[in-house]
Amino acid sequence: MTGQPKRRRDKVDGLLLLNKPAGMTSNRALQQVKRLLNAKKAGHTGSLDPAATGMLPLCFGEATKVCAYLLDADKTYRVTAKLGVATDTADGDGKEIATAAVPELTADEWDSILQGFMGDSEQVPPMYSALKKDGKRLYELARKGEIVAREPRAIRIDRIELLEAAATRLVFRVSCSKGTYIRSLVEDIAAKAGTVAYTAGLHRETVGDFEAAGMLDMNAVEALAAEGRLQEKLLSPDVALSAFPAVEIGAAEATKFQGGQAVQAAAEATSGLARVYGGNEEFLGVGELSGDGWLAPRRVFQMAEIAL
Repeated sequence: MTGQPKRRRDKVDGLLLLNKPAGMTSNRALQQVKRLLNAKKAGHTGSLDPAATGMLPLCFGEATKVCAYLLDADKTYRVTAKLGVATDTADGDGKEIATAAVPELTADEWDSILQGFMGDSEQVPPMYSALKKDGKRLYELARKGEIVAREPRAIRIDRIELLEAAATRLVFRVSCSKGTYIRSLVEDIAAKAGTVAYTAGLHRETVGDFEAAGMLDMNAVEALAAEGRLQEKLLSPDVALSAFPAVEIGAAEATKFQGGQAVQAAAEATSGLARVYGGNEEFLGVGELSGDGWLAPRRVFQMAEIAL
């Protein structure tokens, strides 16, 4: 008796900005959209906790090559903190481990505390995180009741804005560098105010240059898939690389570049990574410019096969 034949997957290439719903892991959200697109290859950038909502860039096919660049992107979050209570996971899913009185501060006083976190600093990651210590995930150790020393990590807060401060509820918006743990930030803010807190709500609004208006929620994704129109909403991979300058090369150079060879390129940028285009604005990949005008391929994209 033979098994069921494998389902044939389609070559689907592009980016989709999902507004991840609460209660769903990032990987489950990815697999659901991958199934709706019947895509061969997929990946996501920057996991969100299951309870969190908001922007989760999903990458399909050739677009999976930009995942690493998006992981390095700055992000913006809308954060709701519950003051006066601490949990072992630093969010609402954890076990209560401490309580403290909440000081009666004015909005200006809360804002002053928030602004004190602006700029470069170091942050100790939470125990409930996917970071590894001696080959073990920290959250695996935490679930066993183990607490281990964690090395502080460099982070950067570019903007922090108070939205609401009422009784035990604090709401703010923060734009920060990669690697910033919002749960730890909430605990640190509470400590500065002389109390404790946990992250009660987290919504990611932006990733890099992607704005909230470009997101689709899961209901919209399912409806578009049912109409056979979901692929129309995919973005070309190069939109994730808008921070890099664009360089255009000729047909002969394009063939060499896609074959893995460095080529000469006339560009204003003298060094660093760049988006590379051939004729008819065809995106060829990511190259690195050297000071002497050479352009070396770093990630080559076969965009001729992509139909968005």
